[in-house]
Amino acid sequence: MKTNKTIYCCLLIFTAFFSACDTNDDIVVNVNDGDFTIILPSPPITGQNTSLTAQQTTQLIFKGKLSTVLGYQSGSILGPTILVNSGDSLKVQLKNDLTEPTNIHWHGLIVPANMDGHPEDVVQPGASFDYKFKVAQRGGLYWYHPHPDGYTAKQAYLGLAGAIIVRDTEEDKLNLPSGEFEVPLVIQDKRINTDYSLNYSPTMNDVMTGYMGQYITVNGVHTPYKGVKTTTYRFRVLNGSNSRIYNLGFSNGVSFKVIGSDGGLLETAETVSTLLLAPGERADILIDFSSYNIGKELFLINNTFTGASTQGKQKFNILKFVLETKITDNYTTPTLLSSIDKIASSTASKTRTFRISEMSMSGMGNMGGMTMTGMHQINNKVYDKNRIDEVVTAGSTEIWVFDNSTGAEPHPMHIHGVQFQVLDRTGGRGSLIASEKGWKDTILLLPGEKVRVIMTFSEYKGVFMLHCHNLEHEDDGMMLQFEVK
Repeated sequence: MKTNKTIYCCLLIFTAFFSACDTNDDIVVNVNDGDFTIILPSPPITGQNTSLTAQQTTQLIFKGKLSTVLGYQSGSILGPTILVNSGDSLKVQLKNDLTEPTNIHWHGLIVPANMDGHPEDVVQPGASFDYKFKVAQRGGLYWYHPHPDGYTAKQAYLGLAGAIIVRDTEEDKLNLPSGEFEVPLVIQDKRINTDYSLNYSPTMNDVMTGYMGQYITVNGVHTPYKGVKTTTYRFRVLNGSNSRIYNLGFSNGVSFKVIGSDGGLLETAETVSTLLLAPGERADILIDFSSYNIGKELFLINNTFTGASTQGKQKFNILKFVLETKITDNYTTPTLLSSIDKIASSTASKTRTFRISEMSMSGMGNMGGMTMTGMHQINNKVYDKNRIDEVVTAGSTEIWVFDNSTGAEPHPMHIHGVQFQVLDRTGGRGSLIASEKGWKDTILLLPGEKVRVIMTFSEYKGVFMLHCHNLEHEDDGMMLQFEVK
């Protein structure tokens, strides 16, 4: 009987797996275009010395309704935007007022291993921890979020996240749109309970595909609008969703310029009409409103896309822009944005391959008890805090190959402690997109794709993480450790 029960449970899991892979965007986004009446908020700005308290709080996500959320400050689902100059020291005290362990990972920043937010370096309930490190980083949009083993997806989804803007002298000389014309956009999707509190209760299918919500939020609110002037705006966009991929564009099909990605500015602006952005990725874009008449409305939208069977089937509006003020616009995008030293493949001392599509029975834990941990693996492994999976040499250059050529799901792969350059993509889309032509820390692989990245590791020694940034996949064990020696 025990054997029969195990076989039956295995069949259930495989049935759920293949069912999930065949799902056609069953989580339908709920958007009524007449609802875009909440003014887009901007999270408060804080400096290089600040304190954050992980806590349960409330925020008005939906007009007239308070939602119970998690936040780093009272009354806000998102933490403050941390503004810091390259070369400065960042000091952040984290206090944990939750009932479970938490920590902070400084996504995209290259920091010492003991400051990086390793899944086992947690702050227990009622305790606090001081993060202190130098921001030795080029200018760009980075972000922070929890990273405790098994709690990352839940805590980030319920609200624990925030943006980091790093300034540097190279960017300052360009006179890019600033002040009111530089706007951070943190895009997330949510599910809600009947009382408007956020609902995080993933099913087996949700673990397989990722937890996607019916309600899209920007900077913590649903269906916002922003009044704009007839000039060029700089939008610093973060996909802060757990698993949803966005194919960003505008409702009138107008083109826009991509000037930066995860690790800061590109060498030159790339003109596009759509841009695919996976969880954890950032994009720095310019949109020119100078030709529009007062009263004109247009939307930042999600376009349909192919290549991911559980996503991309629905087109929906995200944020409404309303042209409110006529001004004279003389802005011109610089011809040269940045100088990026390309890492030559010939300088790599080693090539490592990470197969990210396997699913084996050995990784599924207690089958009779329907334990799901281990359905997502890298090189046939699930995360084990007691195992070092790769050892690299400080200061060395390596090529890492992410292989999703036989996979059925998209995987945004993120590496801690380093910024990398993308060499090439084979299979699937077969080429790089605009935002992949600069420095990156997260790279999307759609099913059937293989991507090669090259990086030079810092002198920071210790244990860092490599994982899928679909946070349900990460918490399911799709995460390895590498040690820099």
